[in-house]
Amino acid sequence: MEALDDRAERIRLIRDSAGAIVPAGDLKRVRALRYHEPGFERAVWRQMCGLGWLGLRVAEDAGGSGLGMREYCALAEECGAGLLPEPLIPCSIAARVLAGPQLGRLLAGDTIVIPAWQEQANSLALDGGTVLRDGRVSGHKRFVSMAAGADAFLVSSNGGLALVARDAPGVTLTIDRTQDGGHYGTLTLERAPAQPVAGDLAEAIEEATLATAAYLLGVTEGAFAMTLSYLKTRQQFGKPIGSFQALAHRAADLKIEVALTRASVEAAAATLDTSPVAAVRQAAVSRAKARASDAAMRVGRQAIQMHGGIGYTDEYDVGLYLRKAMVLANLFGSAALHRARYAEVAVEDDDD
Repeated sequence: MEALDDRAERIRLIRDSAGAIVPAGDLKRVRALRYHEPGFERAVWRQMCGLGWLGLRVAEDAGGSGLGMREYCALAEECGAGLLPEPLIPCSIAARVLAGPQLGRLLAGDTIVIPAWQEQANSLALDGGTVLRDGRVSGHKRFVSMAAGADAFLVSSNGGLALVARDAPGVTLTIDRTQDGGHYGTLTLERAPAQPVAGDLAEAIEEATLATAAYLLGVTEGAFAMTLSYLKTRQQFGKPIGSFQALAHRAADLKIEVALTRASVEAAAATLDTSPVAAVRQAAVSRAKARASDAAMRVGRQAIQMHGGIGYTDEYDVGLYLRKAMVLANLFGSAALHRARYAEVAVEDDDD
């Protein structure tokens, strides 16, 4: 069994490596990329791939690192604190399913493959009306994250998974802007040529849901850290406003929100690393995602209010955290959906 100290050191190194891509407190690049397609930089994407980020959950014999969810969540948290726009989590789903040369090109950063699996809002269902037959796929996929930057899409259908090139005949992509300056794509497929892919997205979607919760934890921490710094430096009546009892109590409440979210995400990551029971894993993921979604929205709103008038301006960075929370809170299922799923799977687990 691996020593705990060794794993803790590895997680620390992963967090440190994020500093090269996600500098703490510097959101100039994030601002520059907002509302522009594709919404991220290919050069930064290749740098991330060169650091091995995309292959964290890929087996070593397939070209990855074969690390656990605790490492992946630590990385996602750091990305959230810096509001990283590159599609790490969506592409990590594809990396868990692809194999051979397709996977090699993805891990090297030469291609960007983004999953297209949702057909309705606020759902974790993978099946639907998309049909794969005779090497061609037809149907509609919605809420495809950062779709404008994709070279290909990994499409789920009732005939299995299929790899579809973005520029293939029969592929139409419509882009809708999101609050954070990114976008979702709606993919319309009309007998588009497709390459069948063996595998199942279900487990990769669970991991991506937890990674999104970890990213939201980072968003929450970023908003809280910025607010705490403001309370310590902004002065009224000759004193830092953080010394005023009302604001100090609100800050203490936010710190508790951050701590509870961290505990939930870390517990879920440990569960996914150790438990083979599907219901237990799903319950852990849903608990963490519900907690992270609610906390990111609550802390984000409080951060805006505690900054006063300047917090409501788009030019001030604290608003970027709330905008990101607004987009990600419902991605991979809302807090309400995950509370309902938690209640369902927890009851089934107790009955067993």
